Amino acid sequence: MAELAGLVQRLEVAVGRLEAMSSSGGGGGPAAATGVVSVYVEAYDNLLSGPVAQYTALSQKIGGDVQKHAELMKQAFSLQRQLLVTASNSQKPSDVSSVLTSLLAPMSKVIQEVQAFREKNRSSPLFNHLSAVSESVPALGWVAMAPKPGPYVKEMQDAAMFYTNRVLKDYKEKYVSVCDRKQLVYTPAKWHIITFMCVRFVPHASINTFPKYLSILVSQGPVASASRGAPAPPPPGPPPPPMDLGKSSGGDSGATNHNALFASINKGADITKGLKHVSDNQKTHKNPVLKAQGGPLPSGPKPFAARPTAAASPARTLPPVLELDGKKWKVENQEGAHGLVISDTELKQVVYTFKCNNSTLQVKGKINSITLDNCKKLGLVFDDVVGIVEVINCKDVKVQVMGKVPTISINKTDGCHVYLSKDSLSCEIVSAKSSEMNVLVPNKDGEYTEIPVPEQFKTVWDGSKLVTTATEIAG
Repeated sequence: MAELAGLVQRLEVAVGRLEAMSSSGGGGGPAAATGVVSVYVEAYDNLLSGPVAQYTALSQKIGGDVQKHAELMKQAFSLQRQLLVTASNSQKPSDVSSVLTSLLAPMSKVIQEVQAFREKNRSSPLFNHLSAVSESVPALGWVAMAPKPGPYVKEMQDAAMFYTNRVLKDYKEKYVSVCDRKQLVYTPAKWHIITFMCVRFVPHASINTFPKYLSILVSQGPVASASRGAPAPPPPGPPPPPMDLGKSSGGDSGATNHNALFASINKGADITKGLKHVSDNQKTHKNPVLKAQGGPLPSGPKPFAARPTAAASPARTLPPVLELDGKKWKVENQEGAHGLVISDTELKQVVYTFKCNNSTLQVKGKINSITLDNCKKLGLVFDDVVGIVEVINCKDVKVQVMGKVPTISINKTDGCHVYLSKDSLSCEIVSAKSSEMNVLVPNKDGEYTEIPVPEQFKTVWDGSKLVTTATEIAG
């Protein structure tokens, strides 16, 4: 049954290509002129015939609400393909924003239906399946993201991670029937769609045949007839014939002048005998009277002088950000802010902190994950994290756990102090390419014991494998 559904999906893609070619007629854009679809449309067809077809087939096997949900997703992918075909046969309109909004309207309506279907079926036993798709379906809006849609698609993939992990966890424990095995295959299939868009399809959106974002291509209709029907400009004429160095435009007089020139050069040192001697009283730089009486000095070529280096313009300061964007709390460009607090949190939310210096941030409640990226002298205090706390490209930061956290990752960081609580002593700390790391463990009296994290290691071959241990110098 899965093979049949995949075959039907591929046939529909082929029919869509033929319809696009026939509807564009003989005077269409690049696709019609060559008789083939554009590079990015072909890449999108590979997405439809591959991961999307697999996802649809597995959804039919599971049946129920998942199958109905997949039918809506199928409509959304089909509408986006029509949008890409329209873009490949069109030019940039005068009012890009309004045209792009009207073209995206049908697909936006289906995306809203996909999300509304999840809300109407909260009591469904397959609610996690529906939520995983609903959280990631906004990735289809990549066509309106400029200039790089790839990070936006990846962000939508991360937004669905909470529910996909739930599907894997629930059905891994119920791995007893064929139907449950289908559930385990369903999540990677759905995940593969977004990965395919990030790695294989969206990169086509940055090549020369497809501008940085779709709005450069789309228009209200086909290309104007003036630009379509106008003949191509004639090819450039042949280059001028090479100059004949043996001939001169001046006839015999030109040959005479050449001979006189070479005769003068062949005189050697005697060539300077015909020059007039200039005495010191005739030299302007040695006779102030002549310099005062003379007019403006004749202009001539100036000696080379190094250009003065322009003063480096000050770096543009970005405005500070502390806001909730979807499921992500963004904390960016904070300088000297010591009272940052995030209190209204949910389990499926994440916190991303970027370029915050000399600041403190407190995160209350239980959330999914926290990331510190490119921060200096930042203090972080949080209650509970169910996923991971990541410290990347930071310098001199402090992280304090008040509740529980399973994993703390430290990468490319110089100076990191981790304060553990009594409930988080089983936390795993993973470090790479980092230095000056210390873990502070609480004592019974409430004080902390500081323990350095090893930075130097010794590796030996024991006859069957490599054994790596921390050296004594590293502590």
